[in-house]
Amino acid sequence: MPRPLLVRLTGLAGSSLLAGAAYLGGARDPWEPTVTPRTVLAGENGVLLPLLWLGGTLLLIGAWLAGRRVVPSVRWAWTTAALWALPLLPVLPLGSYDVYSYACQGWQQATGLDPYAQGVGGCPWSEAVAPTWRASTAPYGPVFLILAAGAVKLGGSLTGTVALLRLIAVLGVIAIGCSLPRLARRAGVPPERAVWLVIACPLVLIHLVSGAHNEAVMVALLTGGLAVALSGGALLAGVLVGLAIGVKATAGVVLPFAILLIPGSRWRAALLVAGGAIGALAVVSIGSGLGLGWLSGLTGSGVSVQWTSPPTAIGMTLELLGVPHAVTATRVAGMIALAFVLLRLWISAFQGRDPFVYAGYALAATVVLAPVFHPWYALWPLAVLAAVPLRDTRWLVVPCAVAAALCLPDGYNLALATKAQGAIGMTVLAGYLAWKALHETNRDSRRPGVDHSGDPLPGRGA
Repeated sequence: MPRPLLVRLTGLAGSSLLAGAAYLGGARDPWEPTVTPRTVLAGENGVLLPLLWLGGTLLLIGAWLAGRRVVPSVRWAWTTAALWALPLLPVLPLGSYDVYSYACQGWQQATGLDPYAQGVGGCPWSEAVAPTWRASTAPYGPVFLILAAGAVKLGGSLTGTVALLRLIAVLGVIAIGCSLPRLARRAGVPPERAVWLVIACPLVLIHLVSGAHNEAVMVALLTGGLAVALSGGALLAGVLVGLAIGVKATAGVVLPFAILLIPGSRWRAALLVAGGAIGALAVVSIGSGLGLGWLSGLTGSGVSVQWTSPPTAIGMTLELLGVPHAVTATRVAGMIALAFVLLRLWISAFQGRDPFVYAGYALAATVVLAPVFHPWYALWPLAVLAAVPLRDTRWLVVPCAVAAALCLPDGYNLALATKAQGAIGMTVLAGYLAWKALHETNRDSRRPGVDHSGDPLPGRGA
């Protein structure tokens, strides 16, 4: 059997097993007590559900990793990813109950309520929302709330709304894939590799296609904005990035790099890109009647305390050693470090480094130094760095593979079951990676250019 066909069939088997896990134990209405390691070990969920989840996750991740070196064409990558996605479309969401929060926030927007002023308690579908988030206001921008409201109006029922939210996410994934070949060719990266790394990624299939997370919309607008910027479309690039910010505020870290991608006068590019972004946000905010109230909702996202965020892990480790309130302090330190890193990256890009590459680094820094990390956040830098000529993609794909295995079928994060061990391990890993990053930076500054020798590519020795 040809190796590409083996990869395709292995991944299809994995996604089919995950579809079975979603059918038996995915996020359902109303919310039910979460599948956890304790319930699995006690046999409360039976034998089939954990086996389907474990086998499906391992097969899908293994096929994705193996496929990096055997992708024959962009068309093959698209076809394979589509086949892997098909079993996940008709079943319950995997990985979280967030899509039900989206539905209720869309219901609030559609009925004239303010999603930024109250929780979802009045929503007719609030019993499907995870209890942790029922009292939380919406942390998303008006762009996504308008889309969610449209899904509610057209879908009518909760099932119809979730189906349309999933359709929106799938269209976002398709839009991301359409931008990737342009971004990859510009950097001399085989487009089939870039498309494969993103579109066939288990995180995309589990959390965007199945879970319908709004990262699909945000990342689609970001990659589209960067692709337009490379073509010199400053105003449209600004509009697209501004709309991405209108989904999640973190997209704003890309704005300075989009400006630097525009050929010609930097001042003109800055005015057009910034004007497009501000104008798009203003139009959507005024048109939705919501204003910028969503910025206040961002403060509620820190309720999750997990070692998957390095600053939080360091704080948890210090608290294990007896240091009081360390998590709060390390989270603040992480945000300060993030501001410094983003400024340094922007200055480097301004001084002549590739702004597209540094946009990917900025997204990666935002994910690593933020107070909270959810697995689907890893898709932000992946969508950009997949189109960058990296020497070795292991540093890109291994974190995504680990993140894809963190959530049980209905959303329980395995990090919750390993708080002390995970915090200490992440603290040690963060220290090592910080040292290695400094070492690599110093070495690269003394060496011109990079090569592909550490990562065999189709047509280049693979």
